[in-house]
Amino acid sequence: MKRTKLTAALLASTLIAGAATAQDVTLTIESWRNDDLAIWQQQIIPAFEAAHPGIKLNFTPSAPAEYNAVLNSKLDAGSAGDIITCRPFDASLALFEAGHLADIGNIEGMAGFSPVAKSGWSTDDGSVQFCVPMASVIHGFIYNKDAFDELGLEEPKTEAEFFAALDAIKADGSYIPMAMGTNDQWEAATMGYNNIGPNYWKGEEGRLALLAGEQSLTDEPWVAPFRQLAKWGDYLGDGYEAQTYPDSQNIFTLGRAAIYPTGSWEISGFNNLADFEMGAFYPPVQNAGDTCYISDHTDIGIGMNAATPNPEAATTFLNWVGSSEFATIFANSLPGFFPLSDAPVTLEDPLAQEFISWRDECESTIRSTYQVLSRGTPNLENDTWNASVAVIKGEESPEDAGARLQAGLASWYEPQQ
Repeated sequence: MKRTKLTAALLASTLIAGAATAQDVTLTIESWRNDDLAIWQQQIIPAFEAAHPGIKLNFTPSAPAEYNAVLNSKLDAGSAGDIITCRPFDASLALFEAGHLADIGNIEGMAGFSPVAKSGWSTDDGSVQFCVPMASVIHGFIYNKDAFDELGLEEPKTEAEFFAALDAIKADGSYIPMAMGTNDQWEAATMGYNNIGPNYWKGEEGRLALLAGEQSLTDEPWVAPFRQLAKWGDYLGDGYEAQTYPDSQNIFTLGRAAIYPTGSWEISGFNNLADFEMGAFYPPVQNAGDTCYISDHTDIGIGMNAATPNPEAATTFLNWVGSSEFATIFANSLPGFFPLSDAPVTLEDPLAQEFISWRDECESTIRSTYQVLSRGTPNLENDTWNASVAVIKGEESPEDAGARLQAGLASWYEPQQ
C-alpha cells in the first residue's frame, strides 16, 4: 500500500514538473543595444512577463561593433537566440535571404505599421516583412532657448528666417551659430544633407523616384540641398574642419553654440549634460506655406530566428512589441527613439514630444541613401558624406558634387543607367 502511494506521488510530481516545463518557455533576445540592458531588465521584461505568465525573456546583448559578426557566427552554429534585434535595411535583409529570419508579415503585431515604417525590414518589393519596427529617430535642429531669448529670436519656419537667425547670432558674437564639424564626415550628410534634403526632393516622392531611375542626383531637388550646405561653413565657428562629433556635442551642451543640427537620438544625453532649456525645430521650408518633410528614419526592429524551437511564444512577444504598452515603455525609457506604430503613446519628455509632434505637421521619409542605393561600389552613403563635407568647406561646387554622386551611382545601379 505504501509502495503504491509512493509510486502515485512520484508519478504526480513528475506530471506536475512536466507541465511546468511545458508551460515555461524562455526566449533569448539577441541585440547590439548593451546600453539598454537596465531598461530591459527593470522595465520591459517585467511588464511582458507580468502580462504573459509562462514566457520568460533573457536579454543578451553584444557590443555594438561586434554584434553583426557575433550574431552571424551564432546563427551559423545554430546557437542564436529566439529573437533577433534587427538593424535596418541590408544587414537584416541579408539575414532573411540566408534563411535566418522568419517571415512575420502576417502576425497581428504588424497591423499598425505604415509602408514607410516597415521599409527598413522588408524585401525590396515590400512583399515580405521580417522584423517588427521598434523605433525611429527624427532629424531636425535642437537649440538653446536661453540664447534665443537673449537675442530675441524665434524658431525659424522658412529658410530665410533660418539664415536671418544665424546672421543675428553671428553678429552678436556671444554664441557660435551652429555646432557641427566636418572631421568625422558622417554628420555633414546625416545632420546636414539628409536633414534638410527631404524638403527639396519631397520626401518619399523623390526618394522612390530616385530608386526607380525617374530622378537623378543632378536634378535640382538633389543639388539644392548642397546649395544650402554651401552656406553653412560661415556659421560653424573657427576650426570646424577639425571638429569631431564629440567636440560638437560638448560645444553645444556647454552653452557655447546656439543651434545644433542633429537628430532625436541626442535627447537623453543632452538632458543630462545641458544646464539650459532646449527647444527643437524641424528643417525650415523654402517658402511659407510649403509642406514640410522630416527624416523619420527607421532605426531598430526585432524579428524571429527562423530556427527557434519556440515560434508560438516568439510570436506572442513580437505581437506585444507592436502594442501600445511596449511603445509607451520604450519611448519613455529612451526619449528620442520613437515608436513607429500607430498605437497611441504618451511621451513624458517635452523635447521628445516636440520632435514626435512633427509627424502631425510634416510628411515622413527615411534617409535617401539607406535602401538599395548603397549596395554597390562606389557606396552612395559614404560618397554623400565626403561630398557634403567638400561642399561645406567650399572644395566642391553643389553641381559638381551632384554630378560625381550621380556618376558613381549610375556606374553600378541599372535604373540610373
